[in-house]
Amino acid sequence: MSGLHFELVSPVRLLFSGEVASVQLPGTEGDMGIFPGHAPVLSTLRPGVVVISREQGAAEKIFVRGGFAEVNPAGLTVLAETAIPLAELDAAALAGQVKDAEEDVADAKDAETRRRASENLEHLKDLQRSM
Repeated sequence: MSGLHFELVSPVRLLFSGEVASVQLPGTEGDMGIFPGHAPVLSTLRPGVVVISREQGAAEKIFVRGGFAEVNPAGLTVLAETAIPLAELDAAALAGQVKDAEEDVADAKDAETRRRASENLEHLKDLQRSM
């Protein structure tokens, strides 16, 4: 069986490029499993974990926050606003960031600052739940 060519790119770096058996995506309309021969599709992504499965070995997991996924005859491409391999996360450091973000929400002086701080806090909590 031939694999699925998959690339995951963020504004900072190329996180993955290669042949895979399948990829699970957190689409805004629900989770999606993409396999070789999948029909073309374009979807936006919600915060969640992309699970990359190869023919052999453990699955690789990458947290994404926002972006797009496109399946076409050449394969699957994910353009993520933010992408962080779960293996690179430090739970203690993330807990500290969540605490700081909660303080930022509490200290916000106006509605726009509070909205931005709340959004950041929710993204951090999404990441924390993904661990």
